[in-house]
Amino acid sequence: MEPKKYPKANLNRSSSLFFVIGLAVTLFLTWIALEYKSDEKEIKIEISHREVQDLREDVPITEIIRAEPPPPPPSAPSVIEVIEDENEIEETVIKSTEVSQETVVDDPIIAVEDVDVDEVEEEITVPFAVIENIPVFPGCENGTDEEKRACFQKKVQEHVRDNFKYPDLALEMGIQGKVFVQFIIDSKGHVTQIRTRGPDRLLEKEAKRIIASLPQMTPGKQRGKSVNMPYSIPINFKLL
Repeated sequence: MEPKKYPKANLNRSSSLFFVIGLAVTLFLTWIALEYKSDEKEIKIEISHREVQDLREDVPITEIIRAEPPPPPPSAPSVIEVIEDENEIEETVIKSTEVSQETVVDDPIIAVEDVDVDEVEEEITVPFAVIENIPVFPGCENGTDEEKRACFQKKVQEHVRDNFKYPDLALEMGIQGKVFVQFIIDSKGHVTQIRTRGPDRLLEKEAKRIIASLPQMTPGKQRGKSVNMPYSIPINFKLL
């Protein structure tokens, strides 16, 4: 076996010495741990108590109340006396109210002067296509019948366009579509009986609000008499 170049660098030479030193240090530390005394702390436990003078309980003395039995029911009399009723009872006769074919009923005579006749004006509804004089929108008073019809349709469309407002909730949800609105211009020129049909209630509500804000017009006439006229218009709600 070849000798090493540096014999002083041989670590195995002093290994036994290091082992003895380590063992001595370990024993010393173990002895110190065994001899160490810690201060014992006193733990006090307080127990509160109270004196009970007497543990006996006074039991109430109960008394049995004896009730007397109820008296026996009265016995029936041995002799029963029957008393005759001297008052006469009148029988009630119910007459028949049926009327036969031979019975003659006198009809009351009513004078013509005693009859009140209430005149009820019948509301007449005439469509837009056949009415003689269509309702006149404010600002369409002049011109022929054809010009008034064109002006009426133009003014209604302008009113819808100027008062149109897309509902915020429908805008957020992306709801769009066409709402068909039908209404009546009555014999006094007011817009009544508005009905809507569309893809969503939000759009129908907005369309109804727009038509309800139409101004009062001159009512349409048929044969010189003011009549109701139905009209319908589609309102398209479209998102760009």
